[in-house]
Amino acid sequence: MGPKTDAPAAHGDRIDRLLAEWESERPELDAGAMAVVGRLLSIGRQLEARANAVLRPFDLHYTDLDVLATLRRGGKPYRRTPTELRDSVLITSGAMTACLDRLERNRLIVRVADPHDRRSKAAELTGDGRKLIDKAIAVRFDEAREALSGLSDGERSRLAALLRKLGRSLSD
Repeated sequence: MGPKTDAPAAHGDRIDRLLAEWESERPELDAGAMAVVGRLLSIGRQLEARANAVLRPFDLHYTDLDVLATLRRGGKPYRRTPTELRDSVLITSGAMTACLDRLERNRLIVRVADPHDRRSKAAELTGDGRKLIDKAIAVRFDEAREALSGLSDGERSRLAALLRKLGRSLSD
């Protein structure tokens, strides 16, 4: 069996406490992987909550920002098809449709005929959408930097490399 926790119970976190309970109830289980996966899931929820909090003054949700940022970083004409958006953002196709509808209602995007597929409409940033994403993304980048302020530059680089490796292994 692998290691049960990363830290002694007195200095641990919520995941250490959960794993200690499993150790007590089911000591034959190898909790090493759950020590990582549980933390990734918990941290993901915390990071999304932080992102949503800093985006609230812009009347944006994290998924809205994700779509607007994808359009913005693609450069002029700030347009992508729904398929291109789905390949570039972290939301499901159903959530994508709802998000695009909301962004269109708020006049941050318009839907334009896709010249390559008449059955589809691409999403394009409006002038207001571009102004909003340019302000909101700067705040979002600052928040992300603040969220990682407990790590050194080297630790952030190593963590990014490990997470990249994990991500690739999961998508194989």
